[in-house]
Amino acid sequence: MSDEEWERFLRESVAGAAGAPVEPSARARAVERRSRERSGPPEGWRTYAPARPRRRTGWYVIGLMAAVALLGVGLFPQQVVGWFADSGGGQDGAPLAAESQSPREAPGAEPALRPTLAEPFRGSPAARWADGATGITVPPAQATGWMDAAQVERALRQSRDFLVAAGLDSRVLRGERPTQAIALLNPHQKDVQEYLRTALSSTAPTAENDPLLLFSRFRPQQARLVGDVVKTRGRLTYREGQRGAVEVTADVTFVYPVTPAGDGGSDAEVIRTIVRRKVVMSWDDPAKVRTEPGTMSLVSYALDMTNGGCSASTGYFVPPFGTAKEQSADKAHQVDPYDRSKPIDAGSGTTATGSDCATATRS
Repeated sequence: MSDEEWERFLRESVAGAAGAPVEPSARARAVERRSRERSGPPEGWRTYAPARPRRRTGWYVIGLMAAVALLGVGLFPQQVVGWFADSGGGQDGAPLAAESQSPREAPGAEPALRPTLAEPFRGSPAARWADGATGITVPPAQATGWMDAAQVERALRQSRDFLVAAGLDSRVLRGERPTQAIALLNPHQKDVQEYLRTALSSTAPTAENDPLLLFSRFRPQQARLVGDVVKTRGRLTYREGQRGAVEVTADVTFVYPVTPAGDGGSDAEVIRTIVRRKVVMSWDDPAKVRTEPGTMSLVSYALDMTNGGCSASTGYFVPPFGTAKEQSADKAHQVDPYDRSKPIDAGSGTTATGSDCATATRS
């Protein structure tokens, strides 16, 4: 090594060579470690760090529940609406869903408005009921007793046809003979045939032979129907009866708005005659009971009516025109004719409830 190289080696050993690694101090190592642990730029000693926003999981849960509810309404609209309809709830003026089960309570109170010729159901729960036969719910048919599903469906349809012919036929409402309804009755059922002969031919029927037990009739010289709409609400149920028969039970309320026959003025009085019937029909096995195809036997039938007359039976409803202000103060004999949560006690055979002339709390 020359003298110049040895001298340069001694100088670099004392001053250090350019680019040579330097051992960091302890403080430098600590600062570097904290820098690696932090994410983002270092905070100043007087800087403000806002709190992290909380996740609003509650809104996601509420949204999910709302979506499920909407899906349920879309798939089963009648059942969902029926939950509210049966308890008397629902939006004012909105039609009620079909009655799919026995209601738990009476309908809610309506505004105290009297019916008119233009609005015969004003101020009544019936304003939200269905018209005519559409208000009578028919359940799905299943094989029962001696019938397969198709036969049960036909029996249910004919059972409703009987109710329509007996309580909605305009000719029967005017007092004519209920021919179509009678055609559905077993001609070999002697007690019913005797009842029909007596009830429809007598000028003074008894309570047991009153045609109103099965048929709705007004004397045309006294009352006429307002418009052509009768409101109904009710349903059919069925089960296996005696000797394998299919026993169909109908529980239906009819609301008839009527006005005096000779009063054609715009301010004529309108009264609603409210009729609830419970009819039990037996579609018998022809191999076990003498019957005819397409006919059924009557097991029992019961009537509950309001504003249909309280005097002796005449065979016709007698609306109490001109007595709107004559209301009984005896609350022990008041009834709500729209309360379908209470059963009609048909007892055994034929009965006629409502003959005690109880005062209606509303009409």
